[in-house]
Amino acid sequence: MMMKRIILLAVLLVSVINVSAQILEPVKWSTNVNKISDTEYELVAIATIDSGWHLYSQNVPEGGPIATSFSYEGNGNYLKKGNTKEGQGVTVDDPIFNMRIKYFSDKATFKQRIKLKTKEAFKVKASVEFMVCDDKRCLPPTEEDLLFEVK
Repeated sequence: MMMKRIILLAVLLVSVINVSAQILEPVKWSTNVNKISDTEYELVAIATIDSGWHLYSQNVPEGGPIATSFSYEGNGNYLKKGNTKEGQGVTVDDPIFNMRIKYFSDKATFKQRIKLKTKEAFKVKASVEFMVCDDKRCLPPTEEDLLFEVK
C-alpha cells in the first residue's frame, strides 16, 4: 500500500514537472511613452524575443501565420493618429509557410501616435495578438494586455 502511494506520487510529480516545462513564452512585452509635442505622444510596445524564435509582422500574406495586431481601448483622453508602425524586421522565404514573410528576431518595436484631448495624466489600455515560430514549430496565437501611462 505504501509502495503504491510512493509510485503514484512519483508519477504525479513527473507529470507536473513535464507540463510546466512545456509552457513556452518566447516573447516578453514592455511599454513606454515618448512625448513628441505638448499635444502628441507615441505609444511604444517592445517585444523581446527569445533566441531562435520569430515574431511575425502586422502584414503577412493570406494563408500565412497570424499577423501581429494591436487594439487600443478608447477612453476619451486621446485620438489615434494613423496606424501602428513597426520596425524594419527581415523578409525571408519562410520554410514553414512556404512564402515570403516579414518577421522579427530578438527584438521588435511598434509605435502608435496619439493626439491628446486632455492635459491630465491617463492610461491607455491595449492588447496585442501575435504568433511566434521557431525552425520546427509554431505556437498558437497569443493575446497579451499592454498598458501605457501618458503623463
